[in-house]
Amino acid sequence: MSILLFTAFLFVGSFGAGFLGSLTGLGGGIVIIPLLTVVFGVDIRYAIGASLVSVIATSSGAAAAYVKEGFSNIRIGMFLEIATTVGALFGAFLALRLSTPVIALIFGLVLLHSAYVSSRHRDESPGKVKQDKLATRLGMNGTYPARGGLVPYNVTSVPSGFGLMFLAGGISGLLGIGSGAVKVLAMDQAMRLPFKVSTATSNFMIGVTAAASAGIYLRQGYIDPGLTMPVMLGVLLGSSLGAKHLFDAETKKLRVIFGVVLFVLALEMIHTGVKGLI
Repeated sequence: MSILLFTAFLFVGSFGAGFLGSLTGLGGGIVIIPLLTVVFGVDIRYAIGASLVSVIATSSGAAAAYVKEGFSNIRIGMFLEIATTVGALFGAFLALRLSTPVIALIFGLVLLHSAYVSSRHRDESPGKVKQDKLATRLGMNGTYPARGGLVPYNVTSVPSGFGLMFLAGGISGLLGIGSGAVKVLAMDQAMRLPFKVSTATSNFMIGVTAAASAGIYLRQGYIDPGLTMPVMLGVLLGSSLGAKHLFDAETKKLRVIFGVVLFVLALEMIHTGVKGLI
């Protein structure tokens, strides 16, 4: 395969990953790494390096649009970034000391669990979540736009969400996926934010988380400009387009897409790790 054709395939695949990552809060990297390692045979550490840069691009492309439209909860995002940034540094330190099959296996198990949890439906009616004293004191309750006007929501279980965000940051540094999957699940399932608010706030956060660990990969030489550039551009354009479609997207369909994609990728990465094909 010529370099030009390889670059074109990378761009197209990254565009699709960015579009899906923007709609679901995944960050694009969760598709990029299996694409680079399984399909193109790229070393997983170079794939993680490219993915982290693309995650930053995704956050830049989608986060601004979500903040402008009123989906992102900036106060929650800034508070939880404390935990994810520390976790990301720890995860990146750990990733450089594990073998690639082990990293692939961990990647697959994380995705498999995320696919299961995300498939569970819950009622998002505003009255279903009672006000939490800590969340109220920190001013985390908010509203998000819908066709009938602004919809109010309450936030709960702030300590649990903070702890899960440290785990999300660690996964981001270890696997290079921006940990959007875990962040969305933490905000959606533990803190009980509406799904669209969770995905938008996740996109707002993942850039900072990825930047914390990307510096370590850059210092170790695992960020290849020739590989990273088409991936970053594709994800950036895809995420920008996906952000424009979130308002009209149905939450139920987003959950289905979220779960199916994670499940398929989980099986691929577990098989790859167990067989030592990476």
